[in-house]
Amino acid sequence: MSTLTVTNIQATGETASRAVSGVAAAWCNYDGDNNSIQDSNNIASITDNANGRHQFGLTNAMANSDYAATGSAGHSAFHNVSTKSSAFGTVNASNITIRVSQTDSNADDDDAQTSIAIHGDLA
Repeated sequence: MSTLTVTNIQATGETASRAVSGVAAAWCNYDGDNNSIQDSNNIASITDNANGRHQFGLTNAMANSDYAATGSAGHSAFHNVSTKSSAFGTVNASNITIRVSQTDSNADDDDAQTSIAIHGDLA
């Protein structure tokens, strides 16, 4: 395999370029109800720790635990939206834990549509 070293990237058809550091280092679309990855990049594994609590293991570790992570959960028809929140627990260079809960009751809850994105430097 070859390595291409660049500072900025630009996709075919785009007019603007972006810094390579702005591209997600890892991301995952996860079905918490069935404990399965729908699609992902740089995610090696997911561990179901408890209802609404999942640990994402990274294929390639981050440089440190000071990366930025975002998460979301909630999947329903537009007319009957189920409101959920996500928060992060354990964060280190090789994995991160997410907690998904119902916002009205604060009860931990698996969700068929859970997403996570991680931005930062790879090790």
